[in-house]
Amino acid sequence: MYKNDIYEILENRILAKDVYKMILKGETKYIKAPGQFINLKINGCYLRRPISISDYDENTITIIYKIFGKGTEIMSKMNIGEKIDILTGLGNGFDTSLSGQTPLLIAGGVGVPPMYRLCKELLKDGKKPIVVLGFNSKEDAFYEDEFKNLGAEVYVSTADGSYGTKGFVTDVIRNLKDYTYYYACGPMPMLKAVYDIVQTDGELSFEERMGCGFGACMGCSIQTTEGTKRVCKEGPVFRKEEIIW
Repeated sequence: MYKNDIYEILENRILAKDVYKMILKGETKYIKAPGQFINLKINGCYLRRPISISDYDENTITIIYKIFGKGTEIMSKMNIGEKIDILTGLGNGFDTSLSGQTPLLIAGGVGVPPMYRLCKELLKDGKKPIVVLGFNSKEDAFYEDEFKNLGAEVYVSTADGSYGTKGFVTDVIRNLKDYTYYYACGPMPMLKAVYDIVQTDGELSFEERMGCGFGACMGCSIQTTEGTKRVCKEGPVFRKEEIIW
């Protein structure tokens, strides 16, 4: 079930190169699992902008977004106190019950935000998550300390070698052992590389262009081993075994 409501901006600040953190005040009871997203109506844009939920509590939602185009550029200039029309409670989210004791959380770029709430939930359940964050360079990196402050084991890679392990998340994963399950979110090339290299079962969160965001328009449909599914409704999270590349 999703809900349409008006939210107030409490915070909107830069975290890294073109990356912003926004805290919104409003209804959160329709959020049921880490990995779900909200859909924001931005003045001057025809389509809403889907953004993953990074964290939430009884009264606020935290999102982290990167400037990619007109909509997110407008968002970056919005001020505290402004109101936004938002659809919330969208998507299926990650299934934490399958994680095992030592789950591997793999995130690239704007795939990092939803992993934060997932990490919190897993730690609350007594699990010991290992977090691997991938960025293009040091100036793009964010939230390493936030994951460490939760109590997770954290590794960082950068494509240019300016921070952490030089290369990609897969270069870090090759040196890790004894993880029980994996969760991945990030750009499609990263997801495919993770799918190929990680041997355990897992879940991957897909990024797809969306129209409505709640399953009515079929614009984000993909083919799976179980037939056609909508990224916004049956996804964005899919089990490893149902993905067709």
